[in-house]
Amino acid sequence: MRKRTGIVFKAHGLKIHPEYFQPVLDGIKLFEIRKNDRDFQVGDFATLNEYNPDTKEFTGRTISVRISYMTDFMQQEGYVVLGLKID
Repeated sequence: MRKRTGIVFKAHGLKIHPEYFQPVLDGIKLFEIRKNDRDFQVGDFATLNEYNPDTKEFTGRTISVRISYMTDFMQQEGYVVLGLKID
């Protein structure tokens, strides 16, 4: 966890498939839709770890992001849209 002016932000490690990883890296895809099973909060940090589901292996590529926005509007029960800012 990281602290900033007395506020504690969590750090999350998340798998992301290659077809979504590259657009995030390129700054084109600035959001993720995720099951909110980790109590995500605005200000939290996440490391997106590229994962190939065909080989069932991590590629070694990562991106550090901060959750800049969050909403559950029009999402399935328990899911949220996370706005991402590349750190």
